[in-house]
Amino acid sequence: MRKYLFCFTILKASILVGQGDSVNTSFATYSDSLQTLFTAVYKANNDEEMLANNKVVVSYFRYVLDQKGSYEYAFRNIKDAGIKESPDGRFKLITWNIPLKDGTHKYFGFVHSKENIKKKSGVFQKNKAFRYRVFPLNDVSANVTNAPHYVGVPTKWYGMLYYDIIVKKSKSKVYYTLLAWDGNNKYSTKKIIDVLVFDSRGLPRFGANIFTMPRSGSKRRVIFEFDANCAMSLKFDSKKDSIVFDHLSPREEQLVGQYQYYCTDFTYDGFGFSKGKWRYGKFLNVRNQKNARDKWYRSPNSDKDFIRSDQITH
Repeated sequence: MRKYLFCFTILKASILVGQGDSVNTSFATYSDSLQTLFTAVYKANNDEEMLANNKVVVSYFRYVLDQKGSYEYAFRNIKDAGIKESPDGRFKLITWNIPLKDGTHKYFGFVHSKENIKKKSGVFQKNKAFRYRVFPLNDVSANVTNAPHYVGVPTKWYGMLYYDIIVKKSKSKVYYTLLAWDGNNKYSTKKIIDVLVFDSRGLPRFGANIFTMPRSGSKRRVIFEFDANCAMSLKFDSKKDSIVFDHLSPREEQLVGQYQYYCTDFTYDGFGFSKGKWRYGKFLNVRNQKNARDKWYRSPNSDKDFIRSDQITH
């Protein structure tokens, strides 16, 4: 741990020396340094060392995001974190995972937002004056007992890796629907439809009562759990303006409710947005291009494996 804290100190010093450089050159240096620190995390020998090294990543990443111009920089060479910007330019989601020895995952990240200084409505306006804000994400998912109805804030976040952002508006309210992956444990994986909204103070909140499901009423997020050796497709179909996903079912009737034995059954369901709600429906004629091997695709789950948002099978 000491050598990486020392590395962090040297990196900050080198940045201060290079303050006269161009913005792009400076952020290229930041980006290279972050990738070096990420590499140290995943080369660690045990959970304790990984998490200790990751603290340096979190601190340094926060330092970088606080620098003027950081929002506009793409950080494309950071391979170990997913960075997704909302289609309207309102915010970026930065997330990554630490796979632990017991097969579970710990998630980390930031919401990096642009906020209109003079608000005339709840809708973000690209051409107006704005300010930047950085919100570190603290994963408390291990302690959440009712995840479909949980309302999270950055300090109490239900952790996951985000790979897509869908913007939906209802009157003056803007809902950012998020598609995500969660490694869960050795036996099952999860795909999640989450939602992010900004309150009147510009603070992000995760979870909103906008999902309607048959027989189970409304939910603040939708969670699909299935066999870790199975692949489930969950994606936004822009042509249908719908979220489309594989239907999951147990291998045998007596396994109903034991989600580690669920897999795709080659039928499809979806959500369409209407009157401020994502409403469930069946998509009987959807044809996803996939092959027979997709059904039992294994997501990374070994001690040293990690996954980022651009590696997730949608």
